[in-house]
Amino acid sequence: MLEKIDLSKKMKKPEYKEEIQTLSIRLGELQRACQSAKIPVMIVFEGLDASGKGVQIGKLIQALDPRGFEVFAVKKETEEEKFYPYMKRFWTKIPEWGKISIFDTSWYRKVLGERFENQMSKGEVAKAYHTIQNFEKELTDDGMVIIKLFLYISKREQKKRFEKLTSSRESEWRVTGNDWRRNEEYDAYLQVNEEMLAKTDTDFAPWTIVEATDKRYAAVKIYKTVIKALEATVERKPEEEEKASELDEKPVESVLNKADLSLSYTREEYEKKKKKLQKELTKLHGELYRRRIPMILGFEGWDAGGKGGAIKRLTQALDPRGYVVIPTAAPNDWEKKHHYLWRFWIKMPKKGHITIFDRTWYGRVMVERIEGFCTKQEWKRAYKEMNDMEEQLADSGAIVMKFWMQIDKDEQERRFNDRMKNPEKRWKITDEDWRNREKWDAYVLAVNEMLEKTSTKDAPWIVVEGNSKWYARIKVLETVADAMEKEIKEVEKNRKR
Repeated sequence: MLEKIDLSKKMKKPEYKEEIQTLSIRLGELQRACQSAKIPVMIVFEGLDASGKGVQIGKLIQALDPRGFEVFAVKKETEEEKFYPYMKRFWTKIPEWGKISIFDTSWYRKVLGERFENQMSKGEVAKAYHTIQNFEKELTDDGMVIIKLFLYISKREQKKRFEKLTSSRESEWRVTGNDWRRNEEYDAYLQVNEEMLAKTDTDFAPWTIVEATDKRYAAVKIYKTVIKALEATVERKPEEEEKASELDEKPVESVLNKADLSLSYTREEYEKKKKKLQKELTKLHGELYRRRIPMILGFEGWDAGGKGGAIKRLTQALDPRGYVVIPTAAPNDWEKKHHYLWRFWIKMPKKGHITIFDRTWYGRVMVERIEGFCTKQEWKRAYKEMNDMEEQLADSGAIVMKFWMQIDKDEQERRFNDRMKNPEKRWKITDEDWRNREKWDAYVLAVNEMLEKTSTKDAPWIVVEGNSKWYARIKVLETVADAMEKEIKEVEKNRKR
């Protein structure tokens, strides 16, 4: 594909100055229109070494209000970034609604330069492409405009630019040994880029090839590409999306009905088991840290279902320097300006640490679905989006587990009344908790569907029989300890191979 591109295209200076002036005015107008319409934009600059990505970014931003964009120069992962899932550092950089993020190289590093240098396995490459496509699809489904530009120059032109850069003390540092090696192996590296373009050129995030030999021609083409994409988005009429409905879905097989809520322990049994398990967890937490294994625990359940009590008994056994509990409430104004998964991605743990979510991203397919805070289309596609996120976390080496704290309606009412009578616990009960009881059947439907569609091998749901708080707490402790022990053994087994 690339070898058929005409790299001899040029533009004379007078023509360039006339065109770029008109295009700059239009791009500024479109930036303001996107800001007004709260449309987020990501512009990705990829291409061959010395193709002029930095120069062209500099030209493009001249037309933009600097308060409305941010430029990210993406290099190899730092030592700190290596402690987190690969895509986290890009989720942290997605723009809020109405803003623009510009990337000087991007998430494509893994399947381009890093792949070429490190010789990734076929399985790793396939997984990386899968992750990239899911990332872009999730963002564009949520309203993000992704504009991807690939700057292309010939081997001869690249070598010429390298020689010019290395001839000056001020710029010689910009050319590395790997740059020269990729020039020497130009055809092989070009093939890697060809594959990337073919595999990731999609309807929702297409590539534009920019003939970058002549910088003026390249600049005008980039301006026109960005303008065309933004015009298409701004002029597109928003589609009317069907609002979520509480009970408009066919019931699925009830997972919750299988829970035996008669299971219980005596106080003596509970205390004995708790002491033993907490001692074991303290030791296992240290082993997780030593082996740099991250852990993500999500807790969902009925109001008064026992999430807080289970989390408290769990954290009593953990080193406070190695875990954090994230209480998830309704998104605030800042969080609402981003993709709904953004606020969870930015809080994922580093290797060896544990993050515990007291309520999770699954609010989208429960409260947001039932209360109509999102559209039917949004919560229906959320199942796959959440599965994809958890798959990425597991692939990065994390233990991912989700707990549903199950109680029956009568037990919930009893606990509500107990809280109302106890001044020390009255703060735990709100009018909203009582209102939610009226939608119990709707929640049963939503929860069963959630459990069925998002319990996977690498990120399972564990339904915790919770009418007996003592039984529920022990089950959580046992399940977490078993998962830690299993993963530690697996890591050790792999190291010995």
